Amino acid sequence: MSASDPGKLDRIVADARRAAEKRERGYREQALKIYPWICGRCAREFTRANVRELTVHHRDHNHDNNPPDGSNWELLCLYCHDNEHRRHLEAAGGSSPSVGGRVSTYAPFADLKERLAKEQPRK
Repeated sequence: MSASDPGKLDRIVADARRAAEKRERGYREQALKIYPWICGRCAREFTRANVRELTVHHRDHNHDNNPPDGSNWELLCLYCHDNEHRRHLEAAGGSSPSVGGRVSTYAPFADLKERLAKEQPRK
């Protein structure tokens, strides 16, 4: 970036966001016209009151692949859509189910067998 135009990066990012939003509106509207308003995983039905919770999932995970026949789309509720992306990330090895990628190393019962063996039976 040039020091003479500090707002250039901001304009590029804003343009990219607008283009993505426009593209998303286009395929979302098409998908909602083509498919019934039912989640493809949990079969939850949607109405005009809650259709905002119904999302368009790209089967090949490529948001630029939007054929007009909708063959790369499926409608999923917010929860199923998040679950699908989580499964995809985990399958690719890019995510762990642990919080923040950290794994606990504390084993509270590691020496339980030894402690129980040392304990005297009560009479």
